[in-house]
Amino acid sequence: MTSRVYFLDNLRTFLIFLVIVYHAGFVFQNSMAGNWIVVDSAKADWLGLVGLYLDLFVMFILFFISGYFAPVSLQKKGSGGFLISKLKRIMLPWAIAVLTLIPAYKAIFLYSRGLPQEAWYSYFHFYQRAGADPGFFANDPSQHWLWFLPVLFLFQVLYVVLAKLKLLSFDLSMRTGVLLTFVVGLGYGMLISTLKLSGWSLTALLDFQRERLLTYFLVFLLGSLSYKHQVFQTRPGFGKLFIGANVGLTIGLGVYTAVALNLFFNLIEPGRNYFFVSQTVDRLAYHASMLLSMLSFLYIFLHGFQRSLDRRSPLWDRLNANSYYVYVIHMVVLGVVALALVNLPWPVFVKYLLLGIVTFVLCNLLISAQRSIFQKIFPAGPRE
Repeated sequence: MTSRVYFLDNLRTFLIFLVIVYHAGFVFQNSMAGNWIVVDSAKADWLGLVGLYLDLFVMFILFFISGYFAPVSLQKKGSGGFLISKLKRIMLPWAIAVLTLIPAYKAIFLYSRGLPQEAWYSYFHFYQRAGADPGFFANDPSQHWLWFLPVLFLFQVLYVVLAKLKLLSFDLSMRTGVLLTFVVGLGYGMLISTLKLSGWSLTALLDFQRERLLTYFLVFLLGSLSYKHQVFQTRPGFGKLFIGANVGLTIGLGVYTAVALNLFFNLIEPGRNYFFVSQTVDRLAYHASMLLSMLSFLYIFLHGFQRSLDRRSPLWDRLNANSYYVYVIHMVVLGVVALALVNLPWPVFVKYLLLGIVTFVLCNLLISAQRSIFQKIFPAGPRE
């Protein structure tokens, strides 16, 4: 039984590229003007929809993939070895990044706006300027894109605890696992909405979107269940599940787009308070369509990559080896590239396309160069 499924490595790398594409879009929008690393004067409202859809599935699938590889790693290393390896791979890079890349982010943020640099201690993510607008990044730096790493480590720890308590030994089918992900995720999302707790929790260690935290953990567990059932041992066909996923995605995206945009307009226009049916029913439709879309996207991407990209190549091997660290450094690289493009009188689409592609390429070149230097200093090379 092989633990490596090459199309999942390839899919993870593609998703990291989509993270960069997603983040590049905010450079050309007004929605995060006070928080984003660089904001271009050229704008494109359609990028809001691109971001809306990418936000549905990119991190969702990344957590699934991480969950899929967790069981075999735990089996090989044991609980202690597993957690130590995750500390080294996830939390050590996170600690270095929040102490270097977050200050670099703020420095670029201020420079791009023609603002003076500030006191050195204000560049760290645990700083907060009392009495100032927290929506302006310089006043209240956060972990930003690095939130993913501590949350992923938390899920790994919880997975070990559940395994130790024998709470992962239930004989669940994949169908039951998917249904539980949907039902529990829906109930959790509605609870958070009802309690008016939607939004982000920002702390020195953990940043997370409250209405999605449990949903992300559920899909992490769904990934581990997929490994248990070895669902990728056979090549998928274009059967009922594939057709159903496409139908589900069509319905889910249609409902989600309408309801999410309406709720967004209610948020930015005080006093609007328009609902298609009622606040409760609209919220239910929002969370149900979001989960349906997430799960449909998950199946379609898994299906497509398993059929078409379940293979190795020198290029994929290099990109896959780099992908984790590309995620870690990409935002600062994106900021530098955005600065180079900001004064160019080119169409938004061209600048957006260049920003995403050039950032991805530069990140890979930087990581590859770092690996090459490391291997020259230590000939044995780092362990992959």
